[in-house]
Amino acid sequence: MNKTTSNSVFNIKNMLRRGFIKQTGLLTASTLLPISCLSSTKMRNYKMGLQAYTIRDAMEKDLIGSLNTVKYLGYEDLELYGFNPVDETYYGHSATGFKKIIDDIGLTASSCHYGFSDYFEASDDELSTYVSKCIKGAKKLNLSYITWPWLAPKYRNIESFKILADKLNRIGEQVNKSGLGFAYHNHDFEFIEEDGQMGYDIIMNNTESNLVKLQLDLYWAVHSSKLSPEELIAKNPERFVMWHIKDMDKITRDYTELGNGAIDYTKMLANLDQTGLKYYYLEQGGNFAHNSIQSITDSAAYFKNNLQQYL
Repeated sequence: MNKTTSNSVFNIKNMLRRGFIKQTGLLTASTLLPISCLSSTKMRNYKMGLQAYTIRDAMEKDLIGSLNTVKYLGYEDLELYGFNPVDETYYGHSATGFKKIIDDIGLTASSCHYGFSDYFEASDDELSTYVSKCIKGAKKLNLSYITWPWLAPKYRNIESFKILADKLNRIGEQVNKSGLGFAYHNHDFEFIEEDGQMGYDIIMNNTESNLVKLQLDLYWAVHSSKLSPEELIAKNPERFVMWHIKDMDKITRDYTELGNGAIDYTKMLANLDQTGLKYYYLEQGGNFAHNSIQSITDSAAYFKNNLQQYL
């Protein structure tokens, strides 16, 4: 984290102690209105979630301070990342220890991205052992879903997607037997055609819908799929249990803060089928206008004012 970001977290922590908003170089009256002013009058069905990877730099510098800031901004639920299978820790803490941290702050966690791609060529026993560790941690954190988030570049081909589908089914069976749900998260490469086939079609058509759910990254779907998010979800609405919501820069098509980009979420969220939806997470993987803390601040304010009414 750079000096500006570190100071930003410190300033917000001070505001938490004082209990009111004071204008600073990072947080202005326009970006940090009282949460009550930003809330929709509609009864909400879902907690406002954040993919914690968005503020990975801030969390590395000040884990508890950053999570306090997340709570203060109105986020209620987290999707985690960064499980260490060697010592079975999250952000340097045991699962039980990290659960106490978020409990004390008043946050929940509903999903975690785990490093399954690292085990793509592992033996069945090695993969099963890793999945067991994921399940053990997820249960201690009271997660609902274990999520496969990414596929290394060397596996992004049609033959590997066929192998992946089989692995997803086997992992899904093991995870579901434990009482948890299992999901696959997309990027852009699943939508690249190779000899008339696409990885995402292989995943959808060759995995069991009761074992393998889908976490749809709406940004990547808009960015790279020939089908709209509405059309993708319509194929099997019950499978799409989680969404990632992030915006697209109007020029570079990179990530950007919600409301700054080209994706018309007002129109999209009003029309997406929510039949299977359990959780959503705001996310921005990079390309921050100022820093990650300011970005989650701006995105939260825009989301509450303009989009939360649809969820």
